[in-house]
Amino acid sequence: MRMHNPPHPGEILNELWLQPERITISRAAAALGVSRKHLSAIINGRASISPEMALRLEIALGGSAESWLGHQMAYDLWQAEQRRHELAVTPLRAA
Repeated sequence: MRMHNPPHPGEILNELWLQPERITISRAAAALGVSRKHLSAIINGRASISPEMALRLEIALGGSAESWLGHQMAYDLWQAEQRRHELAVTPLRAA
């Protein structure tokens, strides 16, 4: 069953990891080896978490890369589901 309107993984990163530890985006970006601009785009929901970023998060924060990718997949799938009616798809088999 799909989660209803799951949060963007950047929101999870910010609210559950960075804010409680009072880690700035600049400090986190430096630790992750990415630009502040790129990390800011993820945190603000303008960029996705790639497999490479998921590995960076696993190394820096613990947890697993799979969990970060799972959050991203759940978010992306829910967003796509909201546009289901726009898809020009014809069923190949009778339901």
